[in-house]
Amino acid sequence: MLERFRITKLAGAALLALTLAAAARAEPALPPEVASLLARAKLPADALSAVVLETRPDHAPLLAWRADMPVNPASTLKLVTTYAALDRLGPDFRWQTRVYSDAPVRDGTLLGDLYLQGGGDPKLVSERLWLLLRRVQGLGIRRIAGDIRLDRSAFALPETDPGAFDSEPLKPYNAAPDALLINYRSQLFGFTPDTEAGVARVTLEPPLAGVEWPASVPLEATGTDNPQACGDWRGALRADFSDPLHPRFAGRYRAACGAREWPIAHPEPARLAERAVAGLWQSLGGQLDGQVRQGRVPPQARLRLSFESPPLAEVVRETNKYSNNVMAQQIFLTLGQAGREGTPTGLPEARLALESWWQDKLGPDTRLPELGNGSGLGRDVRLSASALARLLQQAWNSGLMPDLAASLPASGVDGTLRRSTLEAGQAHLKTGSLRDVQALAGYVHGPNGQRRVLVAIVNHPQARAAKPALEALVRWAAQQQP
Repeated sequence: MLERFRITKLAGAALLALTLAAAARAEPALPPEVASLLARAKLPADALSAVVLETRPDHAPLLAWRADMPVNPASTLKLVTTYAALDRLGPDFRWQTRVYSDAPVRDGTLLGDLYLQGGGDPKLVSERLWLLLRRVQGLGIRRIAGDIRLDRSAFALPETDPGAFDSEPLKPYNAAPDALLINYRSQLFGFTPDTEAGVARVTLEPPLAGVEWPASVPLEATGTDNPQACGDWRGALRADFSDPLHPRFAGRYRAACGAREWPIAHPEPARLAERAVAGLWQSLGGQLDGQVRQGRVPPQARLRLSFESPPLAEVVRETNKYSNNVMAQQIFLTLGQAGREGTPTGLPEARLALESWWQDKLGPDTRLPELGNGSGLGRDVRLSASALARLLQQAWNSGLMPDLAASLPASGVDGTLRRSTLEAGQAHLKTGSLRDVQALAGYVHGPNGQRRVLVAIVNHPQARAAKPALEALVRWAAQQQP
């Protein structure tokens, strides 16, 4: 019975692939407004690859334009990674961060080392790390006579240059994955105006041991009644992050900005976990006689507690709503761990796992995507609009549709589409944006309550100018009668 269902599913996918291929060969004209807006932006029509489908697989495509051309999908590739994870791991899958010790506890003192073993949790942010360490104290441990050792061996990853992609090493989107990923490998500076004191108060999350930052910066009070006066507030701070232990702000903070936050990838990414664990342990009143350093859990160590992540469905929502690259990479690497527990996992294993799933879903005749790291952050990633559209159509008709669809930004409402000019809630679409890529992929709400699959990807040096054309295509898809 199951095998018959699988054959039927693959046959349907093959039929749709043939239909799309035939439509692409016919090269139907683009909707006039879309073509006009591309021309106005000085973009050639062949810079666009687009597919619009009904969610029911027995309908011919409404549009298939250069549908089978392999193109760079940017962050719309996250749809492949997150759907695969929901399907293979299940929406309720949870990562485990485990705590071990190798000595007894006497009178509140652990007479040895404490081990934190990362399992790839993408959501071990400041407040959850705080809670984890509170639970360690709940075991009766207030003082550690030895070291806190961080076991990051679940992922087999080489050290990478965070500025290799675009020479922006401090941008959080360039953070690399880690089996013990703390706060997305980023630090968050907070600025709160105190007009009476004439300063903005500065906070840092998480607190990092050994890092000293200014408690305040001078306040620029001009234009407090005009929000437009905020402008380039980050530039006005004249920040200097060249010394990881002594961040400095030589400028002023503009009062018109109100309270703001500035996420920065830690300048020494490999040291962030050590500094965050030490800083939070100290802030909780814990004592540490040794230091926080790297170290694998020894065989004789005893498991003291296991700290669960939020469910995968919740992690997928944050990953897709806000296009979080490092979370997508954590999910991608976790796919490679399935069935290989206890064995370090790297990018090759993750790619093999996702490619196997891809062929199971779409059949051996559908070209495999070139995956990179699973997030879409790369110049060599390739995927056709038709393949992504077929996958989204299949997802809509699966039991996982609510979880995947709910993870997509709603136009004009939230996530990366919060400022979209589309009608509020008209579509749920994953965005993708690189220097030379602009993309949308997901679901559009039709005129009679039906849902449609839309994939639209522009590859061109001036791709960002294509935004109005892509939004026009969404409106066209929403208005077409079945």
